[in-house]
Amino acid sequence: MSADQCRFQFEDTAIGQLKERIYNMSDAEIASLMEGCEIPSPGELDKPGSYIQNTIRKEVIANRRKNDIVIIPVGCTENHGLHTVSAFDTLLVSRIAEAVRRKQKKIGKPPVNLALPINYGVHPPWHQGMYGTVMVSDEAFEQTIMQVMYGLWNDGFRKQIWINNHAQQNEIEKAVKRFMNTYQLPGFYIALEWHRAVREFFETKEHGGKLQDRFVHADEAETSLGLELFPEMVEMSHAEDTGPMPDHRYLSDGHFDKSVEDLMRPNTYRSRAGDLPLELVATPEAVVGRASLAKAGKTIRAVAAIVEYIDLLCDDILKAWPVGTVPDPEATTFRTQQEMEPYLREPGSPGWKSVYSLPRIGPH
Repeated sequence: MSADQCRFQFEDTAIGQLKERIYNMSDAEIASLMEGCEIPSPGELDKPGSYIQNTIRKEVIANRRKNDIVIIPVGCTENHGLHTVSAFDTLLVSRIAEAVRRKQKKIGKPPVNLALPINYGVHPPWHQGMYGTVMVSDEAFEQTIMQVMYGLWNDGFRKQIWINNHAQQNEIEKAVKRFMNTYQLPGFYIALEWHRAVREFFETKEHGGKLQDRFVHADEAETSLGLELFPEMVEMSHAEDTGPMPDHRYLSDGHFDKSVEDLMRPNTYRSRAGDLPLELVATPEAVVGRASLAKAGKTIRAVAAIVEYIDLLCDDILKAWPVGTVPDPEATTFRTQQEMEPYLREPGSPGWKSVYSLPRIGPH
């Protein structure tokens, strides 16, 4: 990307320096970086030893003793147009998580653990009734996340990265907070909205990027991501282009940001309700934008940036709280060290107690 056209000021931190380095890489350097992560690669959801659920128990324990961070991808089942699949969001975050794990293993680090993704999600009001989209209630979604957090914590995975790829960030953040309020368990839990984390890398041509349009949904940007990560599930001959309904009233432009929040506008697209026409009416193609413009290579820098960032995040988590340790319960919860001692032991070890026997002290 062209550094002299950059709209962003990179912070003088390890994260800012990482982003600036990737921003200034040549296309050839980015391609080499992705080759090191083996992107694209076949999916690993049913590949033995890739996820906690498809790894034999003895190896799960051995892996956790080296690295007790777990990444849980969160996607959805949503119509993404005739040219691709309804698991699109789930596949994106899963393939990113798999790339992080491959990278760490390849360079000799104890790789992060992966949990099978959440593949049904919540949706904004304008998604209601859309064929090919399966919506669950906010309560069901949040409770699912909370109970998965609880079970993973009980199995010793007390550092959890929930990586999101859909318009449900608010609900994931709410679930993480509800988990802490309800169970008061020490650990590190983060709801990571991946495109926002690397929004600098979704630039349009006037600012040195490769995209013609800003990222919205199943469009040039998002379809390009599919071509980067799972090209076998994108058929460009079926790609369609759409625009806003010509006879529908819209608020003047500038109030609401686009999907990756790269325009720094006053409001996120998720903050609105009531004014947008139903997708079923406005864009029954399930594409918002020009999917026909998609091409592999247009968004690969964003993929490189998120893989590198998550790798750095994992390093920093383990520096702060080495394997087998958690933040001080007496500083971060209303539990005492003495109360937590048997529950914080390695699951199944002598003196360990299941967290399911620990009385709750938050609201039920």
